[in-house]
Amino acid sequence: MATRARTRPTGQTMKIAVANRFGGVLPAGISAVRSAAAFFAGKAEALAARRGMETLESVLVVLHGDRASAAAHAAVMGVAGPTDVITLRYCATPAQGAHGELLVNPAEAVRQAERRGAKDGPPLLPQERDAPWSAAHELMLYIAHGFDHLAGSDDAAAAGFRAMRLRELRWLDALGL
Repeated sequence: MATRARTRPTGQTMKIAVANRFGGVLPAGISAVRSAAAFFAGKAEALAARRGMETLESVLVVLHGDRASAAAHAAVMGVAGPTDVITLRYCATPAQGAHGELLVNPAEAVRQAERRGAKDGPPLLPQERDAPWSAAHELMLYIAHGFDHLAGSDDAAAAGFRAMRLRELRWLDALGL
C-alpha cells in the first residue's frame, strides 16, 4: 500500500533550533549559525519536496566537541573517533511529524580548515581550491551537508559525494560565503 508523504499545514514553517554544547570558541557566531541553518533548511526542504519525501517539522542542530562527536560516531556509524557532522532523520509517528537532528563538530571544522591547501589536505573540488576558506566556511559546509542528507542525498559513492558537494557550495555561495 502506497503512503503519501506527510506535509505540514500550509503556512507553517520548519522549526530550527541550535544548541551550543561545544564549550569552546565557535568559528562563526551563534547567530550566523542559526541564520545559515534556517537558510539551508529552506534549500533542503525544497529538494526533499522534489524527491517526494515527507516534510520535517523541526531540525535540531547540536554543536558539540570531539568527545561527544566520537561517542555519537561510534554509536550511530560504528566508527571510532570524532567526525564532522552526523545526520539523524526521525520518521513521523501517528503522534508527531518527522524530525531531524544534526550533530556538528566545530573542532573538526577548525582542523579541516587548517588542512585545506596543504599537500596532504582533504581532496578538494576546483571551486574549493580557488576560494578563500576559513573555519567558519568549513562549519557552514558541515551544516549544509547535514541538511543535504536530511533531504535524502547520499555520498557513499564518489558521484553522490560530488553532487552533494557542488550543491552545498552553491548553497554557501547563495548565502554569501
